[in-house]
Amino acid sequence: MSRPADSGRGDAPAPAVANPHDRPALARVIGDVDTFARTVWGREPLLLRAADPAGFADLLSEASVDELVGRRGLRTPFLRVAKQGDTLANAAFTAPGGLGAGIADQVSDDKLAALFAGGSTIVLQALHRVWPPLIDFCQQLAADLGHPVQANAYVTPPQNQGFDDHYDVHDVFVLQVAGRKRWSIHAPVHPSPLRDQPWTDHREAVRLAAEQEPLIETVLEPGDALYLPRGFLHAATALGGVTVHLTLGIHAWTRYAVAQELVALALAELADDEGARTSLPLGTSLATGELDTDVVAAKLRAAIDTLDPAAVAGRLQARRRDAQRAAPLGPLAQHALAVRLTQSTTLRLREHLDATLVDGVLHARAGRVRVDEVPGDALKRLLAGDVLTAGDLGSDAARTLIEAGLVVAG
Repeated sequence: MSRPADSGRGDAPAPAVANPHDRPALARVIGDVDTFARTVWGREPLLLRAADPAGFADLLSEASVDELVGRRGLRTPFLRVAKQGDTLANAAFTAPGGLGAGIADQVSDDKLAALFAGGSTIVLQALHRVWPPLIDFCQQLAADLGHPVQANAYVTPPQNQGFDDHYDVHDVFVLQVAGRKRWSIHAPVHPSPLRDQPWTDHREAVRLAAEQEPLIETVLEPGDALYLPRGFLHAATALGGVTVHLTLGIHAWTRYAVAQELVALALAELADDEGARTSLPLGTSLATGELDTDVVAAKLRAAIDTLDPAAVAGRLQARRRDAQRAAPLGPLAQHALAVRLTQSTTLRLREHLDATLVDGVLHARAGRVRVDEVPGDALKRLLAGDVLTAGDLGSDAARTLIEAGLVVAG
């Protein structure tokens, strides 16, 4: 629910410090999950003031930024740098890795320090892949939302605006980590944009809209959170010191994605239709009257009408599995687990596998494995999240599941 222009700190609802809701990551950010789902999601911005004095320091901190930049050997595209709205060339902040590292695009902490001192914004990208606290949090948030999640961090020097007014093609949660940042939010010029409809396609409309009265004008402080549906215009300016905020991007599944799969399946059906494969007239100029659009459209509609919704769901579920990763796995730990396996070894399904059973084959983010040898009751319990023994699953089947990365130590 959007809020009127505001620069105070007590007029927006705050989430409870402890929320027993079964969507823990989402509840931590927005508090009342049911109200959010019913009235806010995909519709309106929502501003939430800090309920926990510790804020989001467990997910990222200023010290975390220094460690990532100075000690983790980041390479592009895990970092980019911007100044006055323009993204700098990679060479401006990268250098060779040094002896034993035959790469030329590692982040240079020396160059980065100079650029930051000169007013450039540091953007740490895909932190859901490289920073352990955010790997875990983003995986849980994606599970809570049912939509893929990515994490970027924006580190802005004092009195600096990182990017001009723009909109994103994904929903975002903004989590203020350190410092204070003024945000200005305006209504969309192109509501609910698709991923291939960037704000630059509406540059002039964005500029004009940004000159109007904002829906929200506020200062975020550590622990504050802001939800923005895709399409809402926004710009942020650091106030008085260094600021760090996390942007959690939610790449929502849309009805357009459903339509894509419907059409893809319908076209596959038409490939078996001789009439659809018939050539256009000899010497065609591809003029309107020669395209038989009414015939083709009728065949396409008929093909869509006969599709099994389960086939559409299966294709989208496969895309969903490819869009996220399962919980981190240690190859050496898995090897040791398989080697020391006994009948009493406890095992559980690896988290965030997005596993489904189809005709005796377990489809998951770790791959596909035939599980005919696993007793039906044991398999049902495993998929429900129960901890089982190798004896419950059958030793050979248990070893196969371990080596495939589908189960881990319980």
